[in-house]
Amino acid sequence: MQSLIDISSTALYISFLTYLIAIIPLGLSVTSQKRVFSIVGLSMTWIGFTLQITYFGIRWYAIGHAPVGNMYEFMTFFGIMLVAAFLIMYYIYHQSVIGLFALPIALLILGYANAFSKDVTPLIPALQSEWLTIHVITVAFSSAVLSISFVTSVIYLLKVINTEEKSKKTFFLELVMYFLVVVCGFIATTSAFNIAGYEKNIQFTNQDEKLEVYEYKMPAITVPKESVVVEMAEDKKVTQTTGESGFLEVSSFLNAMKLNTLIWSFLVGSLLYLLIRLITRRKIISLLKPLTNRVNAATMDEISYRSIVIGFPLFTLGGLIFAMIWAQIAWSRFWGWDPKEVWALITFLFYAAFLHLRLNKGWEGEKTAWLSIIGFGTIIFNQVFVNLVIAGLHSYA
Repeated sequence: MQSLIDISSTALYISFLTYLIAIIPLGLSVTSQKRVFSIVGLSMTWIGFTLQITYFGIRWYAIGHAPVGNMYEFMTFFGIMLVAAFLIMYYIYHQSVIGLFALPIALLILGYANAFSKDVTPLIPALQSEWLTIHVITVAFSSAVLSISFVTSVIYLLKVINTEEKSKKTFFLELVMYFLVVVCGFIATTSAFNIAGYEKNIQFTNQDEKLEVYEYKMPAITVPKESVVVEMAEDKKVTQTTGESGFLEVSSFLNAMKLNTLIWSFLVGSLLYLLIRLITRRKIISLLKPLTNRVNAATMDEISYRSIVIGFPLFTLGGLIFAMIWAQIAWSRFWGWDPKEVWALITFLFYAAFLHLRLNKGWEGEKTAWLSIIGFGTIIFNQVFVNLVIAGLHSYA
């Protein structure tokens, strides 16, 4: 089994490198009249996508169930679906500029996934259901289609906004770029400490009044209340208590270890952002704007809208209906106001409001572009912050 998992991981790694290279011809395709660049970029995207599918199929065969049971598996599948959504939209609208912006997002997702454990572990009872597979696959694909709306909205705003002037529009669009750099900070930080082999065990009493140990992979900034640093043997038994941790203590409602990772990501991401600004002496949106010179803003607005028309009903099925069926099987109730469930509902209501404003109030252009960006923010908040920081039934991820 391990050899097959290694093969699948290699296929995923090669796909990452392929996408990284594909960005170059896709970039040239939007600044040049030569169609050959678009053909090369699209061909390389197909090669990367095929390798991703190979990873997914081999890993599924090796572990005996759909590889969507933890954060590593879900985020890699999300990356697969994002590329698939781009390819679908490309063959409908033939806009290679979408790939130029979508592939870096897919690379960030794959890099983010790589920060989590790739180990195969037995599924807990709540995950041993075919409805989990149906629910997660539908959510991942619908979220990917909705993410295309985010990509085209960013392209639209870069096209129509004067990025050199100081305004609320340029501030918030630059803020979006900042958050993307923070994701780069997360990837860089986790990779660096993993290579360095950093690890510290901190023991605390959880909500159930039981002792629990967090294995910190980064120096601790936040720790659970009344926690202590411990040394552990290979069998995971505590061998020595070295004293109180002496760091910032947080409520048991939050996962202190994962909040610690989030803080490190913002610290390193902010440093990276400042370095970019100091080196280039320009805002990131100003650096990206020339890539949209040949873009038709109306086409980007239409693609953004169509993506939501497709993605919203799929998200309703996967994120609410299929999720409730799985919840009934796993926990004997359809709805329990778990943080993940609440944010899925918020996402549903937001996109329902988007379609209402677009169809009945005539909102389009800049207004709906900003709404698309906010909607993508709710998706990422649900997949990242809720999964990582807020304690709930989905914390197994």
